[in-house]
Amino acid sequence: MLQACLNGSRTAEEHPALPLTPERLAEDAADVAALGVTSVHLHPRDVIGAPTLVGPEVATTIATVRAAVPGTEISVSTNVPGDRARLIASWAPLAAGRPDIASVHVSEPGWRELARALHQVGVGVELVVDIPDLIGELPPGAARITVTATAHNAEELLRQVEPLGLPILLHGRDADAWPVFVYAARLEHGVRMGLEDTLTMPDGRKARNNTELVAMARRNQTAKAPS
Repeated sequence: MLQACLNGSRTAEEHPALPLTPERLAEDAADVAALGVTSVHLHPRDVIGAPTLVGPEVATTIATVRAAVPGTEISVSTNVPGDRARLIASWAPLAAGRPDIASVHVSEPGWRELARALHQVGVGVELVVDIPDLIGELPPGAARITVTATAHNAEELLRQVEPLGLPILLHGRDADAWPVFVYAARLEHGVRMGLEDTLTMPDGRKARNNTELVAMARRNQTAKAPS
């Protein structure tokens, strides 16, 4: 699996090609899907550019992206302030405006309530693990574990989550993005790449956009996979 993480919580000041509007997210999603991406992870934004879980704004973003990449999984982040479980409950009538899956950080208080809210509206749960900690019993609807790791703790985190039996997506951020990507590809775990995780190419040069990052990731994924 190759996922593209298109924007995260970054701001327009951090990179001129960062997609924030539904239309720009759809354009980037179409470009990376052409490179073999099967999932896009994004942070929907409101009219002033802040991450949001408000139903109509989420629905507009998801429907616009889905029209550009039908059949591609759409994942969203739930890492925003506010009463997240209540906001997610409002997604029930969104139909094509609902994401396929949403990320839940298991290190945050109330994560099980959040996972339950997603399951109740028919959205898959992507459990995010970033510190050594036991998840315990998997919540209903858990579909994947995303491990956010550094080059130093990736192996330890994998030892904890692999026995749970769910598909694993392993990634790093900033200076760890490319080293962890190569490690994950070698192990044949799911991987992701995009402007949310890093603004630079492996040689340290600033990436032009999501498409350049994902194209390099695709080449690395193919090169590092066992023959």
